[in-house]
Amino acid sequence: MLKKMKRRVGVLLDMTPMVDIAILLLIFYMTTTQFKPPQTREVTLPVSHSQIQLPDKDVINITVTDLDSIFVDAIMEVKKEGPDGGVITTKERVYEDTNEDNVGMTINKFRVKLIKALIVIRADRDASFGVIQKVMDNMVANNLSRFQIVTELEQG
Repeated sequence: MLKKMKRRVGVLLDMTPMVDIAILLLIFYMTTTQFKPPQTREVTLPVSHSQIQLPDKDVINITVTDLDSIFVDAIMEVKKEGPDGGVITTKERVYEDTNEDNVGMTINKFRVKLIKALIVIRADRDASFGVIQKVMDNMVANNLSRFQIVTELEQG
């Protein structure tokens, strides 16, 4: 009545190559993926027929929301002290809330570091015309007469 136990053959899988490939793929996708910089405020842009590509760097954004709040932002190189006492240069999005009377001064503060920056106005389609007109007038008063207005491309 003694049953003879069958001997099981153990299967040994080496997981090291799979882990190596997974880490290499992860590093590859992390280094090659380009993310769109996040918008600090959401705006619904007006529609137009023209399309011009904006550069990826050296852009100063003026955003006017539907509640007529205004802020200026740009991606700049920021120097910080590193852990070893050296200086580390990183790129960060710097923004500042402002009003229609101080837009030109705020842009000029940004232009100290971004001398040849393109100035872009992103205004919500529900923003007041008077606020946008004051922003443009203040920019012209501060010798900032070259700028572009961003719109959404019309579909269809």
